Amino acid sequence: MTVWAPAVAAVGVGAALVTGTWAVATLDTAVAGVVAGRGLHLRRAALAPLRRAALLAGRHPVTTERPDAPAWVVAGPLLLALAGAALSALPLAEGLAVADVPDGLVLYGAAMALVMVAVFLHGWAPNSVFPLIGAYRFVAQALSYQIALFLVLLGAALPAGSLGLGAIVEAQSELWNVIRQPLGLPLFLVAGTALSFWGPLALPDGEDLAGGTAAESSGRELLVWRTARAAVLVATAAVAAACFLGGWLGPVLPGPVWMVAKTLALLVILVVPAHVVPRVRIERFVSFGWTILLPLSLVDVFAAGVVALRTST
Repeated sequence: MTVWAPAVAAVGVGAALVTGTWAVATLDTAVAGVVAGRGLHLRRAALAPLRRAALLAGRHPVTTERPDAPAWVVAGPLLLALAGAALSALPLAEGLAVADVPDGLVLYGAAMALVMVAVFLHGWAPNSVFPLIGAYRFVAQALSYQIALFLVLLGAALPAGSLGLGAIVEAQSELWNVIRQPLGLPLFLVAGTALSFWGPLALPDGEDLAGGTAAESSGRELLVWRTARAAVLVATAAVAAACFLGGWLGPVLPGPVWMVAKTLALLVILVVPAHVVPRVRIERFVSFGWTILLPLSLVDVFAAGVVALRTST
């Protein structure tokens, strides 16, 4: 395994975060234009996120009465750092990864479990009603998807007999997990959308709460928060590409190109529902998570276990 030096690794992860979040913002703008009937204008869509970022960076921040200032400052960078930690364990090609993590799936799971902490801090810190309601919404949302998310990932790891992301990719050399476990990828994308609180599952930052946890945010703080949300979406798509679509595996093109292409394809699938599917109510998602998402994830992991046992014997 080729492992990058710490300084190079930090730069690499930072570049991946910046590029990935810009890609998410570009896709979001492009899809919004198509859905609104304005047509597809890629150049305009690519420049729009840069203009919005410049406007937010130059805007004077506002604050609330008696906020928890340290928590407010920490929340956005913490969420961004968690997305970076998840990306650091992803293999770009055979024998090439930012960090040589034997159990990369555990690192991803640990980082994504802490997303709830970052979101709750962001809602708690302003000392305001709507952000606090958004924070509690995400607690309910997270408790409804987390078990299903990790069960589906465990099912993807069973054919490899390892929790290493590289081993999981190599185990798909003959058959991708999306075919071997047809339930796995759709369940993971639903849970991943909830994890990223994006699109129809943007409940903690919903418009019905005037922006939810971000209702009192502005300027650079809001820019960091939006960037961090997009970074979590990128990490989710990249892990899905590695665990279900064979990661770097593919003909002709180099491994990193396949990894990026599959991640972008999944980002399109994750971004489009934000513009064509209405936001669900929190009680409906909680009910869905416990009565449908969790049972189906159990079916998926049990089926994967049976197939793995038959293969080993």
